[in-house]
This record gives sequence, structure tokens and C-alpha cells, in this order.
Amino acid sequence: MNSIILGVILIVVAVVILGVVVFFFLTTTVPQGSIYLVEWFGEHHRTLKSGLHVLIPIAEKVAYKIDVREQTLDVASQEVITKDNAMVLVDGVLFFKVEDAVKASYEVSDYRGAISHLVTANIRGAVGSIDLDELLSKREELSHDILKEVHDATQKWGINVLRVQIQDIKPPEGLVAAMTKQLTAEREKRAATIFAEGEKSAAIRRAEGEKESSVLLAKGEAEAEHLRADAKKYSDYCAAEARERGALAEARATSQMSKAISGGDIHAVNYFVAIQYIEALKALATSENQKILMMPLDTANVAGSLSGIGELSRAIYAAEAIHTINKPVEHS
Repeated sequence: MNSIILGVILIVVAVVILGVVVFFFLTTTVPQGSIYLVEWFGEHHRTLKSGLHVLIPIAEKVAYKIDVREQTLDVASQEVITKDNAMVLVDGVLFFKVEDAVKASYEVSDYRGAISHLVTANIRGAVGSIDLDELLSKREELSHDILKEVHDATQKWGINVLRVQIQDIKPPEGLVAAMTKQLTAEREKRAATIFAEGEKSAAIRRAEGEKESSVLLAKGEAEAEHLRADAKKYSDYCAAEARERGALAEARATSQMSKAISGGDIHAVNYFVAIQYIEALKALATSENQKILMMPLDTANVAGSLSGIGELSRAIYAAEAIHTINKPVEHS
């Protein structure tokens, strides 16, 4: 009885062990982000995606395990000669993704190596077609051109090249020193140019300011001269009007004097003589060559003449007042 139980246990254990062995030999697990290619007696038969899959022993086998995630590929540093015969070291990095695992496995023997050689060749061709200065200043454009060429070439392999980046460009040390001196000289030249332009602008602004100031000053002087001319004109007008009034008054006085003299008025005669006498004294006193004037003065005659002048003036003003009262009023 015990031997029978022991035999059953051994058989169960053997079956379990055999089942585990068969499970490992007949199944395969595909991880996330990978694709397995299964061949049937050496020919591609099916594609396994992520998960647990059963294989037929002997007839089926996993031939290729392809990573379909985005991958990177470093491009080794290489010496490249530019268009102007400058030797530079260039390296880069490439980002790609397997879009068709079957083509990537059966259209090319080693797609990573093929991509690396293709990028290297395109870098040599692109760098060799431009000058060093252009290479250093147009790195992004260079990367874009290389990406376009590599992307078109890898489509038949089922590979999508996403980005190509030129990481480092190293010119020779002597050339770097020369370029540094050139850049320094160019910056100093630009600084001098900017300074000169600033000085020129400042000089122009100063000249414009002086010009505007001169124009404003000239306008001010012209306006002042115009005002002075207007003032002088008005002053001359007032003086002429005063002279005209004086002449009218003198003519009126002369007329009255003539009438008084014709009528035998002694005061008028005294007035006329006194005026002539005073004018003669004034001329003698204001003469440039006259220093001392000594002459007898008859004060009584002068006083009498002045009294006659007063009476004559009152008579003249009374006549003018009567003439004004009797003058008819004009209505507009």
C-alpha cells in the first residue's frame, strides 16, 4: 500500500516537472516595447507582440527580438576636411525608431551599423561642402540636411530617423587661436563703429539743436525788430501829429497876433518882441563857442512883455471857447 502511494506521488511529481519543462520550451513571453519574429523552418512565419505566446517545438523558433522603442545611436568622432581645407573633429547623436520589424530584420543585416555608416558618410559630405565659418554658425541647418538624407535612405529598412544632432565640432588649436583673434578684432571694429555712429548722431543732434536755436533767435530778433519798427513808426506818427498840432496852434497864434497888431494892440507888439528877444538869448546861450554871456537886462520891459503875453493868451483862449460854443453840432 505504501509503495503504491509512493509510486503515485512520484508519477505526479514527474508529470509536474515535465509540464514545467514543456511550458518553458513551448511558450515565450514578449516584454512591453518589443517584437519577436518567429520563423517556421527558417522562414518568417509570424510576429509576436508583447504578452505570452505558445510555440510549436522544432518547427517554430524566435529568430529576431526587435526593440520598437525610440533608440539613440552615438556617431563616433571623426576627422573631416571642410571646403576651405580645415581639419575638424565632428561627432553627433542620432535618434531613431523601428517602424517595421520585418524590414529591419530581413532588409538589412545590421540596421544599427548601417545607420551609423550612413550618418558618418552624410556628415563627411555635408561638412566637406561648406567653409569652417559656415560650419560653426549653421550647425542646426547642417543637422537638418543630414536628417533629411538619412531619413529618406532608411525608409526601405522600416526605420524612422527622428533627429540628428551635431554635438561637437573641434577645429585645430592653432585655428581656434586665430579665430579668437579674428572675433576679437571684429568685435572691436563693431564697437568702434557703434561708437562712431553714436558720436555722429550726437553731433547731428547738436547741430540740429544749434540750428533750431539760431532759427528761434533769428525769429525773436526779427519780431523784436518788427516791434521796434512799429514802435518807432507810432512814435514818429505821434511826433508828426504833435508837430502838426503845434504848427496849427502856431498858425492860429500868428493869425491872432497879426489881427492884434493890425488893431494896434500894444500887448501883441510886446509879445512879439519878447518872443524874438527870448529866442535870441536862447541861441546865444546854447552856442558851442559861447562860454560866458554878459549883457544888461531890462527886467521891467521883460516883465511887461510877459504880462502882455498872458493877456494875449487869455484873449486867444476866450475867442476859441466862443468859437467852439457857436459851432453847430454834427449828427451822424
